[in-house]
Amino acid sequence: MCNTPLHAFLAALPKAEHHMHLEGSLEPELLFELAAKNRITLPLSSDAAFASPASLRARYEAFQNLDDFLGYYYIGMSVLVDAADFEALAYAYFAKAASQGVRHAEVFFDPQAHTDRGVELATIVGSVRKAQDRAEADFGLSSELIMCLLRHLPLSSALETFKHANDAGYFKDGTLAAIGMDSSEKPFPPPLWKDLFAAAEGLGIRRTIHAGEEGPPLYVTQSLDVLHAQRIDHGVRALTEGDDALVARLVASKTLLTMCPISNVKLNCIPSIAAFPLRRLIETGVRFSINSDDPAYFGGYILENYCALQDVFDLSVREWETIAKGSIAGSWCSEERKAQLFLEIDDVVHAYVMENEEQ
Repeated sequence: MCNTPLHAFLAALPKAEHHMHLEGSLEPELLFELAAKNRITLPLSSDAAFASPASLRARYEAFQNLDDFLGYYYIGMSVLVDAADFEALAYAYFAKAASQGVRHAEVFFDPQAHTDRGVELATIVGSVRKAQDRAEADFGLSSELIMCLLRHLPLSSALETFKHANDAGYFKDGTLAAIGMDSSEKPFPPPLWKDLFAAAEGLGIRRTIHAGEEGPPLYVTQSLDVLHAQRIDHGVRALTEGDDALVARLVASKTLLTMCPISNVKLNCIPSIAAFPLRRLIETGVRFSINSDDPAYFGGYILENYCALQDVFDLSVREWETIAKGSIAGSWCSEERKAQLFLEIDDVVHAYVMENEEQ
């Protein structure tokens, strides 16, 4: 919880989330529950962190870097086996997000990590779709699903998975909103994926990519120039280490940066929340959103990220209004949905301002 008077306002503020890995919302308790259900043996013999949900959560507090985290992330994925598992995972996230004011979510999933274990793509997509429909009915939360491909696997695997999804009609019918790229960043520069992104662009499919988290600002430039990416996930180094020309380009193109402050600190990409380039983002006019990334592993969902920033930067109500509206503007939902969400933001801001003027 924030240590400022704005906590109630931040909790009520309608939010859009664009950078959240469904597999990264697998809480330790659900991980152990599904492991028992599916008779998955967790590696307790080699890692004492798997003794209990509590010890595993404690280990999550000590990630050294991205690859250290990914080791646990992929072990966690192994407990997801059948349709009920994926639906339970996704619905749990949507319920938590809705409780924190998320009104629209654009979430990632990693199909290759599951299909390589024998889980059918249709099982994953169909069960997440059910969770999306339930969340819209139960909470009024709209959502889009983004298929991320894994950078540490060969290009041929990414192309095969993309073709499978496209042949199934998932992009054409709107089941999948876009493709993305995640996993280990630094050893796998963006140009490696030129053929994949060219294929997606040729079919009119939206494209996003993790860049500028561990990799240099050059990775952001390459993502724009070589891959024609329409959105950059993370991009923190473009603001902390990049030159003014790159920042100006991001402003002019209205490219959305999906920023994850707590994640950046937990993975030692920045030393503290105070080092997050929030003021530069606001002052330069870069379009960005604040997101949770892998909240079960990093100890913070979207509201915790908002609060962490507020504790350090002490933003005004109007600044948060601008951030919230910028995130809606950069979303991939319909213009009608955006207009509805803008009005919801106006209502919350107006109510807060009127209440505080009367006091």
